[in-house]
Amino acid sequence: MVTVGDVVEVLETAYPVRLAEKWDSGIGLTCGDRDEPVTRVLLAVDVDPATVEEAVAVGAHLLVTHHPLLFRAVQSVAADTPRGALVHRMVRAGIAHFAAHTNADRAVGGVNDALAEALGLLDLRPLDPAADGASPAEGLGRIGRLPQPMTLAEFAEHVATALPGTAGGVRAAAAAGSTGTVERVAVCGGAGSSLLPVAAAAGVDVFVTSELSHHVAGEYLAVSGNPALVEIAHFAGEWPWLNTVAAVLGESFPGSVATTVSTLRTDPWLLRRSGSDDDPR
Repeated sequence: MVTVGDVVEVLETAYPVRLAEKWDSGIGLTCGDRDEPVTRVLLAVDVDPATVEEAVAVGAHLLVTHHPLLFRAVQSVAADTPRGALVHRMVRAGIAHFAAHTNADRAVGGVNDALAEALGLLDLRPLDPAADGASPAEGLGRIGRLPQPMTLAEFAEHVATALPGTAGGVRAAAAAGSTGTVERVAVCGGAGSSLLPVAAAAGVDVFVTSELSHHVAGEYLAVSGNPALVEIAHFAGEWPWLNTVAAVLGESFPGSVATTVSTLRTDPWLLRRSGSDDDPR
């Protein structure tokens, strides 16, 4: 019999807690009994009402997500609070919850490797290597190369095809003086604006990440020679990792634990209207 504790041990080996950012919280086991049996696991980016109900519907005993449920401090998990309601729903349904967040971002075979591989990048290495004492393959982001050079427009289309579709889609822009050719690529799943200077110093042609603000992107692109930017939805860049986790659990518990990768779009944006391309004046 495979237990919640057995699965947690495998996940914490694959995505060590030591790799998590100091500010990170809510990672690991949120709720559930380590001694309870597990025969099915649901994998999702987010723990929210939709994925919790999906876990109930598929008969999962464990919900594994990238984003923590209790990331920000709470004073109550009462059933009449949004996050408390999810905890109560899972406990009543016999579903445990586990999150691997920034530890999964930095780990070998984690979120950033999965994103880079989804884009077909080769010769991967960390964009921002982990601190001394870690494996040289651990760290934030990844740098790799495309098998063949592309234009920025072709690469943006390639990214859009490789990742789940979202209302926000894929946006791209280049700094003044850019050649427009893309071969060396840096990626960071999730919000990666803090790594913009690192990407610039790495000599890549383009940096793929999420949640770039108007001013941050504008100031960055104003510097001639900085890598082009491709912005993707936060959800889309982290979703490919779910298939990696499914493979890890399949290899660890062959024939004992089934996995379901959620295809629900938990990106918060539902609609997009492009408006007019006419001069706004």
